[in-house]
Amino acid sequence: MAVVVSKTIPEFEAQATGGALINNEALIGQTVVLYFYPKDNTPGCTTEAMQFRDKYADFVKAGAVVYGVSRDNLKSHDSFKEKLELPFELIADTEEKMCHMFGVVKNKIMYGKKVKGIDRSTFLIGPDGTLAQEWRGIKVAGHVDEVLKAVKGFKKKLPAAA
Repeated sequence: MAVVVSKTIPEFEAQATGGALINNEALIGQTVVLYFYPKDNTPGCTTEAMQFRDKYADFVKAGAVVYGVSRDNLKSHDSFKEKLELPFELIADTEEKMCHMFGVVKNKIMYGKKVKGIDRSTFLIGPDGTLAQEWRGIKVAGHVDEVLKAVKGFKKKLPAAA
């Protein structure tokens, strides 16, 4: 089952850095930014991670949690997270379950060969587990600011806590 804007995201469960087990139940009640990226320690992915890191306090202030997702294993993620001093957890989707669920696995041409890769994409999930917004096939430059602006706008639309 694929994700659809304005619909509840399908159930999933995944391991993340810091020993975290991330699933639908753990995310309920939180505004969540899930960003999918191709690979740890590559130029574009490093830049994107650092931009989310540098704006992380703004995301938290706006009421959102951030998770990075790639097909890399936990060992790679732990190293990447430590090297860049990332304040958020990275989800290891080594079996590509989340990647397929969110529809980010694409055929790409790399050095003249067809390869299966991750289409850089970001998803904004509301506290009720509904997909609020998606960005697919994005370019790194300016993207994090665009997501932060959407999170801030989304927070204004949420009903005030009783």
